[in-house]
Amino acid sequence: MSAWWQKAVVYQIYPRSFQDSNGDGIGDIPGIISRLDYLQFLGITAIWLSPVYQSPNDDNGYDISDYEDIMSEFGSMDDMKKLIHEADKREIKLVMDLVVNHTSDEHAWFVEAKKGKDNPYRDYYVWRDPINGGVPNELHSTFSGSAWTLDEESGQYYLHLFSKKQPDLNWENEKVRQEVYDMMNFWLDMGIGGFRMDVIDLIGKLPDQGITGNGPLLHTYLQEMNQATFGSLDVMTVGETWGATPEIAKLYSDPERKELSMVFQFEHIGLDQQEGKDKWDLKTLSIGQLKHVLSKWQTSLGHQGWNSLFWNNHDLPRIVSRWGNDQEYRVESAKMFAILLHMMKGTPYIYQGEEIGMTNCPISSIEEVDDIESINMYNERLAQGYTKESILSSINAKGRDNARTPMQWDESESAGFTKGTPWLHVNPNYPMINAKENLADTNSIFYTYKKLIELRKEHAIVVWGEYELIEGTAEEVFAYYRVLNGEKWLIVANFSPSEKTFTLSGAIEELLIHNYQDTLPKIGELLLKPYEAFVAKIFRGRKE
Repeated sequence: MSAWWQKAVVYQIYPRSFQDSNGDGIGDIPGIISRLDYLQFLGITAIWLSPVYQSPNDDNGYDISDYEDIMSEFGSMDDMKKLIHEADKREIKLVMDLVVNHTSDEHAWFVEAKKGKDNPYRDYYVWRDPINGGVPNELHSTFSGSAWTLDEESGQYYLHLFSKKQPDLNWENEKVRQEVYDMMNFWLDMGIGGFRMDVIDLIGKLPDQGITGNGPLLHTYLQEMNQATFGSLDVMTVGETWGATPEIAKLYSDPERKELSMVFQFEHIGLDQQEGKDKWDLKTLSIGQLKHVLSKWQTSLGHQGWNSLFWNNHDLPRIVSRWGNDQEYRVESAKMFAILLHMMKGTPYIYQGEEIGMTNCPISSIEEVDDIESINMYNERLAQGYTKESILSSINAKGRDNARTPMQWDESESAGFTKGTPWLHVNPNYPMINAKENLADTNSIFYTYKKLIELRKEHAIVVWGEYELIEGTAEEVFAYYRVLNGEKWLIVANFSPSEKTFTLSGAIEELLIHNYQDTLPKIGELLLKPYEAFVAKIFRGRKE
């Protein structure tokens, strides 16, 4: 049985950076509402909305102080209800970001928990006594330093796998789980289309054993959550799971297990970092490895899982800058990434600005950086003796602010994002790269995305077809077939700035989409231009 989310294309909105409606320099919910017609025209079927809950904003809203209220700079609960209603009118589902591994240290639960060891909320969080006068163990925070912070009052440490202002919830406490399920039902009753679950693989942690991801009780909790909240509803749930393998992904997304619709896996994203190092230690991407990893995920889930397809999100650099060519071949390489990904099996995610070819925004000083992860890494590496130049080079390649610069709507001041001073610098290339320019040019990146979404809606082969990697091509040529009921589509992408050859086995019946305006020979050897990509229907009945 098929679900709507298997045919969907999801658009992620990072609300601070999407559209400001009141001139305070910060994107907001009324701003999003004002751009729904643009998203409807693009053709997307769901919005994943990064957090808009009440938050002190230590980690841009991923530190929540009240799950059932809206951050005032984003608007009000009435605005939120209007957004759900207006999106629904355009047949767009609204998927909320669910952050339940941790809360803000300003959440009422933690404020109470800090009052003493006998407070009823104490056990909502993870507390440990010092060991030998120091931290309980060597667990590290994702944002640098120890994952333990001492509470001077009680003499105990609390756990935070992220910022010290993001204390981890104690999922072993049944009351915590019930509070979370009640909150989820509050939003589901409001008519949302589901949840994207932030670092959900961490909720089963066993900190005393040094286990953070994929703890032994993780799937028990998710099955309980499914039953207590969304299990009987027609909604989409996607878990952020950094350490997932295909086997682990099946545990989450096999319909028989009644957990989630799908997960985000990040195996392909880590291919440009040095083995055993962290994301800041860069290496050149191997296209051969990328083909292997993406193909593995395309084939190994079978009918026990469902893929999420993405290049970009609010935590990742712009793909056209990272692995494409954001100068001479920006348009061609951006379209190549779109074609390669959107023809795969799974639910594609578009991150705001990706559809117009937005790029990374290099900086020359740490003063220009907003992101807590980049700032902490800068200070830590400076103390370790790294040069400023090498650290900034890593931030320019992989820093999260690259994805968070304001959406570029037009050539007016601040790219049409705000009439005030934007909270984060606008990329200076906005006069050339913006939505208005894209909409005016039928050969733009935007219309490539629009066409790819139409193909998915109109052709079952894109949703359900089997995937077959074409072996024996040049390493930089990523080519595969999608096959369904005797129909066969060929997808070819040249992942390089130089020409490559590709030999057609079979003849092209129809060219469905192409990122160059030239015609293609129907048969024989093709000379692929830099970053050339196309989708073609192959004559049926022809032997391989």
